[in-house]
Amino acid sequence: MAPQINPSILSADFARLADEAKAVAGADWLHVDVMDNHFVPNLTLGVPVVESLARATDTPLDCHLMIEAPDRWAPQYVEAGAGSVTFHVEAAAAPVRLAREIRAKGARASMALRPATPIEPYEDLLPELDMLLIMTVEPGFGGQAFLDIMLPKIRRTRELISKHGLELWLQVDGGVSASTIERCADAGADVFVAGSAVYGAEDPAEAVRALRNRAAAATGKASWACDH
Repeated sequence: MAPQINPSILSADFARLADEAKAVAGADWLHVDVMDNHFVPNLTLGVPVVESLARATDTPLDCHLMIEAPDRWAPQYVEAGAGSVTFHVEAAAAPVRLAREIRAKGARASMALRPATPIEPYEDLLPELDMLLIMTVEPGFGGQAFLDIMLPKIRRTRELISKHGLELWLQVDGGVSASTIERCADAGADVFVAGSAVYGAEDPAEAVRALRNRAAAATGKASWACDH
């Protein structure tokens, strides 16, 4: 799969979300960070904004739920128009059941892990998912510095995906920029969330293209990609 770039609207102008979505029309997905001020110490947006944004853009929405009780709320984001819904395994009461419910409603099911959460205990859950998100910063705020110590975890996750022969996307979120995206791609990531690196650029659309090109070049040389 070609690398995908998902600009995070957390770094966009919330008063102009429709325009900000159009500014990155060449992106693969729009990444929507939903925070409840409980699971993470920040409050962003919810179902009504996702509904409005889904009507305002043709770019599919990738909703990342940094919230408590995702088992209750995640299905509502599918109904609101999200094409992919990510829940945190640390917050989910029944992750397999939730992933199946998200899929049954017609969206891609994704599970996220905070930096301190290991992947190994969840190996058996991977076939239930369409994407796994490795957080490369602590969730809650945009603009944080990339955590290099997450690279081995990305590699181990890619090895598990390959071990089981899964068509599972591997997303990274946090501090992804022109200076870090190649390391993430080399380690095994193929979906990249970028906030400040896109919306902080003079030309967000060009920033998306440049990030995708960097990721593609690194993937072409990566050992994990050569094995496919």
